[in-house]
Amino acid sequence: MKKYCYGICFLISVAINISFGVNLYIGDGPNQEISCRSSLTWSEKAAAEAEAVAAISCSGHGRAFLDGSISDGQPVCECYGCYSGTDCSELSPGCAADANSGDPIYLEPFWMQNAADTAVVISGWHRMSYEYADDPMMSPELDKYIRKLHSVAGNAITQDRYIVFGVGSSQLLSAAVYALSSQNSSSPSNVLASTPFYHLYKDQTRLFNSKNFVYRGDTNSWQTNNTDVIEFVTSPTNPGGELKKSVTGGKTILDHAYFWPQFTPIPGPSDHDLMIFSLSKLTGHAGTRFGWAIIKDKDVYDKVLNYIYLANAGISKDTQLRVLKVLKVAMKADGKPFFEFAYNQMSDRWNRLTSVFSKSTRFSIQRRHPLHCNFFHQTRQPSPAYAWVRCERQEDNDCAAVLNAGKIIGQSGSTFSAKDRYARLSLIKSQDDFELLMQRLTELVSLENHNIEMI
Repeated sequence: MKKYCYGICFLISVAINISFGVNLYIGDGPNQEISCRSSLTWSEKAAAEAEAVAAISCSGHGRAFLDGSISDGQPVCECYGCYSGTDCSELSPGCAADANSGDPIYLEPFWMQNAADTAVVISGWHRMSYEYADDPMMSPELDKYIRKLHSVAGNAITQDRYIVFGVGSSQLLSAAVYALSSQNSSSPSNVLASTPFYHLYKDQTRLFNSKNFVYRGDTNSWQTNNTDVIEFVTSPTNPGGELKKSVTGGKTILDHAYFWPQFTPIPGPSDHDLMIFSLSKLTGHAGTRFGWAIIKDKDVYDKVLNYIYLANAGISKDTQLRVLKVLKVAMKADGKPFFEFAYNQMSDRWNRLTSVFSKSTRFSIQRRHPLHCNFFHQTRQPSPAYAWVRCERQEDNDCAAVLNAGKIIGQSGSTFSAKDRYARLSLIKSQDDFELLMQRLTELVSLENHNIEMI
């Protein structure tokens, strides 16, 4: 009897171990999420290298990177503006606040808090082919998550639409003009935008110098009727942050780079023939260079897709994997943690900025109007990515120069085809950049009122 019992126990033990092994290495089927093995092999070194570099603090005023410079066998800190030294601990006195670029580093803290869920380790043989199994250029899984993202944010209709990936929204803007333009070189399409507008619309159209389309300027100065028009509509606008609609009623390219809950209340899903979005302004991953277009018409979709294929044979498979990883985290709990974090960051910056400008008669910024946001289910004020500053004194006809004299670097109004009485200041850079911007603005305004306290 004892031998019999021992035999039964042995068989049960073997069965349990087999079951455990199958579950660990195979799982419950193709739909189960990938589980981590208890021991790593080839990825162990890569993970250790990544963690070692990420652990370099750079005094909190910079970052070290795996692909950065090496000195004495150690990664070199890349310091934020106005900081220097081997560990970025030295602040340069009298340094100008750089509010020129739209580099969205303000979201870096969120991704550091979610380091484990957004890290990507890939094998040396990861997707070496040009193509996916189910699609030549685009990840079907990423396509699915982008559609889910818009459903969660409630900012765009994707049902019965086509999606095309591009190298940032910049490439898709030119692809859209190509796809919508006239095929008759003797009668080219007229490309228009409403002032102030993102300068790339004009610059790219002129650069490609096509016989099928030509840049014509501001929509409000365009008088000719019954002509072939392609209109860029930026909504929210860059730099003002206002929601806009088409002026001409012709063929329209909706640039929705900033149409996300952290920048503007979402009144409802956008439902247009051609809409363009950018990862950089959604999650802050500008260096990943990824954007997408949502297109209604099959012929337009085919032309945009052909443009992307001829330009670079598709988008990097490594890029698409990273975007997929990032979006999965951004959409956790229906996007609430991510969008709340991003909105709180922007809202706080606008509250502080508004407080400074409220004490000035020399400078003013754009007015913001509260709207009901369907994502947050409440009425909120917009918190645009940029401050559109106006110099009110008659003699201050070059506002960027006035700000520069106060050690603030911004972009002139003429960059956006507006008057130079205006200047744009970026509010989406790092916290260090924003704090220095607030310091310089406070100092500048204090020249009008000497009793203003530092905010």
